[in-house]
Amino acid sequence: MRWPEGLRPVRMARVAVVAPADALRDALARVADAGVVELDPGRRPQGARDDTARPPRRAEAAGLEPAVLPSAPDPRRLAEWNRPELLEGEARLRERAAAAVRKGQVAAAVGWTPRAAQAALAARLAEVGAALVRLPHPRGVEAPSLLAGEDRRESLRGSLVPLVATYGPVPYADLDPTPLAWAAYVLMFGIMFGDAGHGLMLMAAAAALLAGRPRRPTRWRRAWPFLLGAGATGTVFGVLYGEFFGPTRVVPRLWLSPLDSPVELLVSAVGLGAVLLAGAYALGIVNRWREGGWSAALYEPSGISGASVFVGIGALAAGGYLHRPAAALAGAAVAVLGLALALAGFLARAGGGGTGAVEAVVELFDLVVRLGANVVSFARLAAFGLTHAALAAVVWTGTAALWHHGGVARAAAAAVFVLGTSLTFALEALVAGVQALRLEYYELFSRLFTTQGRPFRPWHIRMTAEEVDAPCPRV
Repeated sequence: MRWPEGLRPVRMARVAVVAPADALRDALARVADAGVVELDPGRRPQGARDDTARPPRRAEAAGLEPAVLPSAPDPRRLAEWNRPELLEGEARLRERAAAAVRKGQVAAAVGWTPRAAQAALAARLAEVGAALVRLPHPRGVEAPSLLAGEDRRESLRGSLVPLVATYGPVPYADLDPTPLAWAAYVLMFGIMFGDAGHGLMLMAAAAALLAGRPRRPTRWRRAWPFLLGAGATGTVFGVLYGEFFGPTRVVPRLWLSPLDSPVELLVSAVGLGAVLLAGAYALGIVNRWREGGWSAALYEPSGISGASVFVGIGALAAGGYLHRPAAALAGAAVAVLGLALALAGFLARAGGGGTGAVEAVVELFDLVVRLGANVVSFARLAAFGLTHAALAAVVWTGTAALWHHGGVARAAAAAVFVLGTSLTFALEALVAGVQALRLEYYELFSRLFTTQGRPFRPWHIRMTAEEVDAPCPRV
């Protein structure tokens, strides 16, 4: 997959499954088995009745998954041998067939499918004399969204998808930020969880999950990329901080000690936050353009207007701090331009007039306040990094003090180290994980997405070639 394609949802095609009326059932059975088409609900003719429109509940009561046969079976034979899963599958096929568009001896069902799945599906439909016809994208209708790897949950990309999907369905027109979101998440986690020893523990846990341990619950195995990434960044920042299960001096300090240089760490955290926000604005501008063209990209607060205010205020502050009047003046001009664009957008949205003007001014003031609050919010990276280092230092100081007494005190020192490290590890891992997620969603994703899309929900019923002529046990 080329990298531009990896930054947008799977490309969808509008298609019609066209078949002779007498072959529609078999064509729909193959569509259902493929599980790659989201069919439109369609409309049943007024006054028409279908006794099978509501699927039977016997299969569900028996804990059976609905299934269909390649060709239409004799319903009386299925009822005679008590096959509720096949009866339910046939009922669902008939419901879909009843909603199909018919003209003469030809019937068609319309829906969406990934472009990459068209060739294989067309080949399957050709087996029963049906065809897959590509249709133009209807104007004003949004295609359903399927993130890359979302249909392959055990793949690496599929394991990362929940980070974005939990926030909400990505609009089809927007970029898919999954790999970038994962990178930002583990980076922020590592800053707050900077300890080489604790990071190696997370990496060991990731290796265990990747190896299939524990065997249950299997749903946790998909978390291994997050544990691996968080462990790797935690280890890197642990070396930068000189932390290995606390200030043990096992690893050299390559940058700063959180407890000795809290101000430098705070400034660095806020600076990193500014860089991440700038990246979010860049992606947000692209999304606004893809959603509504240049007008949306220019006037939306998460587009060029908001980015101009953000960059302008940053340049103004940097110019004043570094005593660079030219940079400060340029920053002020960019900020004023952004404010003017944002005000124009707010006025247009409010509908003009006196009330609209007041509303626009209030929203403009809120935009500036929120920008400052968003940047300062990244100070929590430094705050929780300090907390982690302080807790680890307390555990190590207590361990060292007991160890120097010798004898039985050394056993107590070992217990303090194990219990204290376990408590610090569990508490700080939870806090860092939640805070990194909070920054991801509230500060970054709020600029990437302004609306939610519609998730791709393919229709799927498994096909079985099992013979139904033989007697089956009654359920």
